[in-house]
Amino acid sequence: MTQLHTRLILAGLVAGLGFTAFAQTPPAAPQAGARAPMHHMDRHDPAKMKEHMAKRQADLKAKLKLTPTQEGAWTTFTSSMQPPANRPQRPSPEEFEKLTTPLRIDKMQAMKADRDARMAQRATATKTFYAALTPEQQKVFDANTMRGHERHHGGHHGHGDKG
Repeated sequence: MTQLHTRLILAGLVAGLGFTAFAQTPPAAPQAGARAPMHHMDRHDPAKMKEHMAKRQADLKAKLKLTPTQEGAWTTFTSSMQPPANRPQRPSPEEFEKLTTPLRIDKMQAMKADRDARMAQRATATKTFYAALTPEQQKVFDANTMRGHERHHGGHHGHGDKG
């Protein structure tokens, strides 16, 4: 009988601790209109993004030490990496709320197909340019085009696990 009492007391303690943790005050929700952290403020500014891309491309070109015969391949490669001028904008949440679920799914699939097509174009351009490089330049390209990816294993866009 004492074994049963011990188990009941232990189960009660575990349940009590669980309820205590569950009853904790949840973290406050961000206030409406709250600003994003400072390091994310320029994230989607097209001018800043273009400037950053141009700097990275110039740095990569300098490290690759391209020959005059490789310049054409470089120009083709970098121009294919530019975002399209008429890139469709993501619909607003309000616009999405007005759609039925099947229409939202269709819209999301169309946006994904567009992203996939752009990714395929960039992949083809990268592979074509890579083939024009010497083995030594390929090593430099490999080392410089993986920058940042090692930080993103924790979660989407490097935010890590939320739990």
